[in-house]
Amino acid sequence: MAIDLHLGLDGPGDLATRIHRQLLDAILDGRLRPGERLPPTRELARRLDVSRNTVSVAYERLTAEGLLVARVGSGTFVGAAPVGSPRAVRDGDAARPRPLWDVPPGPRTVEPETPLYDFGVGTPDPELFPLPVWRRLLTAEWRAATIRTAGYRDAAGHHGLREAVARSIGRSRSVRATAADVLVTHGAQQALDLVGRVLIDPGDVVAVEDPGYPPARHLFHSLGARVVSVPVDREGLDVNALPGGARLVYVTPSHQFPLGTPMSLARRAALLDWAGRHDAVIVEDDYDSEFRFSDRPLDPLHSLDRAGRVVYVGTFSKTLLPLLRVGFLIAPASLRPALHAVKRLTDWHGDPVTQAALARFIDSGELPRHVRKATRTYAARHELITEALAGDLAEWLDPVPSTAGLHVCAVLRPDAPADIPAVVTEARRLGVAVEDLASYCHETPRPGIVLGYGAIPTDRVPAGLARLTRSFRAVTKR
Repeated sequence: MAIDLHLGLDGPGDLATRIHRQLLDAILDGRLRPGERLPPTRELARRLDVSRNTVSVAYERLTAEGLLVARVGSGTFVGAAPVGSPRAVRDGDAARPRPLWDVPPGPRTVEPETPLYDFGVGTPDPELFPLPVWRRLLTAEWRAATIRTAGYRDAAGHHGLREAVARSIGRSRSVRATAADVLVTHGAQQALDLVGRVLIDPGDVVAVEDPGYPPARHLFHSLGARVVSVPVDREGLDVNALPGGARLVYVTPSHQFPLGTPMSLARRAALLDWAGRHDAVIVEDDYDSEFRFSDRPLDPLHSLDRAGRVVYVGTFSKTLLPLLRVGFLIAPASLRPALHAVKRLTDWHGDPVTQAALARFIDSGELPRHVRKATRTYAARHELITEALAGDLAEWLDPVPSTAGLHVCAVLRPDAPADIPAVVTEARRLGVAVEDLASYCHETPRPGIVLGYGAIPTDRVPAGLARLTRSFRAVTKR
């Protein structure tokens, strides 16, 4: 089947020359790919309102140059790709981004291979995802009735999913909410963006944890906020260090990112009291607390809030898969109209088919079943890592206590002479991917590593940790 091809006839030269030049440009810049069939000369001549002979001359020149191939009875096709890469499109540079985004382009890189021992942070195990169940639910939603009602939908998201989310987090996290309180988003990052757009004026102060989640810091900065780092200790965010003029405070109290410690009940009460006295809003990012291996979880800030100052943000990126791009937020009634308006203006609504399938997945009991199964798997990996940190790796690292989530953090012992960046580099050479804790710090870098266990199969964990130990020993001996 011939492609739909648009050609302009402006420019110097006769008509055949102009057509030749347009086709040549399309081949060289990759718009026409090898093997694609061009329209017959008679059809292209009709589209361009020129004679068939004019088009034939252009085709013949390109065939003689080796760029087209004529096959008797089949048509005219683009030949083999010319040597070299496709020609870059020439663009002017009159339009400029805001200074915030006016950064030099990064170097061209080739996507690296997945390391054999991947202790990367924040990724759940795709092998645990119940694909047959999900495929069945998704297929069931793609039916004629769905297509007939495929107009624009509620910006807040699929009503069934909002009901399912409200019930689910009410049971699992003691969050009091109804469907009206829930707004479905494209992951937690969009939830943060919506809240920031509604609350932040340029120059407003936003307080974030340090160490903390870099994408949140960068997002609030991009909205014009003055982002202030607040230190975190073993009880969580240091409330006494909060800047008095903060309009918004972003925290991960259930499983501090990346340290992993929960915020103590005393700190939670102090933070809520501080927000009330300073007329501030707290954004509670509860990103992976579904996976708990011991201890009863502390109540979320949202459950303790009586004044309507907490926006609760959740995501299915950790419980299921990041590629689903489904998250949610639960906001005080006073913020809901503005949040819905911003959602409608920025992307209107999400994918109603995926959201409907997810609602069925939750209501059928598949989500808690999946979480229980995944928790057992992650608990085994968590135990292997904590045992290594108390054993072979104890010479260099002190683990930060953590009983939930998809990663473990360990800080460098004061008396350990290891260079963490060098250890990370050496580990990478041995096929082990770990993350430097300093990459999550803004004001005061802390030497340490962060070990995720969502992406690495359980049977590879011991060998990966052994190679990490070798990396520490190799760097220490230098």
